Amino acid sequence: MWKYVKRLEYPIDIKKKDLRMAKLLLEQLGGANGELAASLRYLVQRFSMPDDIGRALLSDIGSEELGHCEMIATMAYQLMKDATIDEIKKAGLDDYYAAFGKGIFPVNASGVPFTATYINSLGDVIADVQEDMAAEQKARAVYENLMNLTDDQDVVSVLSFLRQREVVHFERFKELFEHYKNMGY
Repeated sequence: MWKYVKRLEYPIDIKKKDLRMAKLLLEQLGGANGELAASLRYLVQRFSMPDDIGRALLSDIGSEELGHCEMIATMAYQLMKDATIDEIKKAGLDDYYAAFGKGIFPVNASGVPFTATYINSLGDVIADVQEDMAAEQKARAVYENLMNLTDDQDVVSVLSFLRQREVVHFERFKELFEHYKNMGY
């Protein structure tokens, strides 16, 4: 079903080390409102969609969200690359480093590992699509918060791109919601 294209959806080339921002970005990888949760939510919800329109949309957006996981992981890696142990400690990443070294692992900004409890799939078309719209709005808000916490334009440009994709996803889910409401669900 998937074809892996070996390039990011948006180019990432962060030049300045910023471990604090790397730690904050992990929220969008392994947090409750992050990209991994969204991707898995949509990819499991698609099975209970009543038609090809819903299944296709959830497959498309769920796949794109996997690409966003790759982008967030790339950003976090570039922001932490070549960090010293002292820099890791000063950034409050010593617990993370003890468990994962300089590897990328899905945790939230507080270091809590990703859990499947972040994935919602009820099998009720209207409830699931409303949850999807809310998830996109939450992700958009987190991206805006992250953008407010940095002045590094290499980081801001990627976050801005990702925020805009959340807006597009929300609009597509809103269209799907209306489609299903008009069908009597």
